[in-house]
Amino acid sequence: MELNEWKRMLIPYEQAVEELKIKFKGIRNEYRKLGEYSPIEFVTGRVKKISSILEKAKKKQIPLTEIEEKIEDIAGIRIMCQFVKDINKVVELIRARDGKDLKIVEERDYIKNIKPSGYRSYHIIVLYPVQTAEGQKEILTEIQIRTLAMNFWATIEHSLRYKYNKNMPDYIQQRLIKAAEAAFILDQEMAEIREEILKAEEQFRAKSNIVSDIFCNIHNLCSGGIEEAGELYQKFWELWEEGDIEKLQDFNKKVDTLAEIYGAQKLM
Repeated sequence: MELNEWKRMLIPYEQAVEELKIKFKGIRNEYRKLGEYSPIEFVTGRVKKISSILEKAKKKQIPLTEIEEKIEDIAGIRIMCQFVKDINKVVELIRARDGKDLKIVEERDYIKNIKPSGYRSYHIIVLYPVQTAEGQKEILTEIQIRTLAMNFWATIEHSLRYKYNKNMPDYIQQRLIKAAEAAFILDQEMAEIREEILKAEEQFRAKSNIVSDIFCNIHNLCSGGIEEAGELYQKFWELWEEGDIEKLQDFNKKVDTLAEIYGAQKLM
């Protein structure tokens, strides 16, 4: 195959990569504009170099005439996430598009089924339709979804593999396996820390709402000349210093009941 023929063949793959990058970046931006947490941190993509395609075809004994049907990652998209849970969310987002603007061919979970090298990632092979000068063409594309830690490890491993011409010394391979496990433990630890932060934020919001309700009710009682209002303020500050949200909730119910009784009496 001549160079121009290769270039012509790869044009739709380049188009598929660019379109998919725009779509997934669009999803990320939509979350952010709405002030919501995005499971997509950033997106990259590439089309395999001709030399890499030929190398893979030779290794897998694929005839040049069958390259487009049998090599699934000529076009590749990589979606990076902060946490492992985010990977699941992105997978669900892609599954929701199945049969609409893409078609899922296969899913490969290398997070549950870790490769012997220590590699972790989630791969989805899709058929993506692009419009060419000769009409619509479906392009096989590999979508890789991984955390930032997984991506850092995979980038280093890939570089070392090529540095040693794929004959990596066993002791380095063993260190990489340990590093992959350490990266996964880091992912888990950071996810747990994030959950603690979210829980603390939720408790703070709940506490703030309760305090706001208590102050509003006590203020209304105070404005109405209720004698107990001063005592209620004192009791509130005691509970505030204790910091027990359940006691504050119970106190809020009592104050709320008093406010309702007071409001009913005013109407009589």
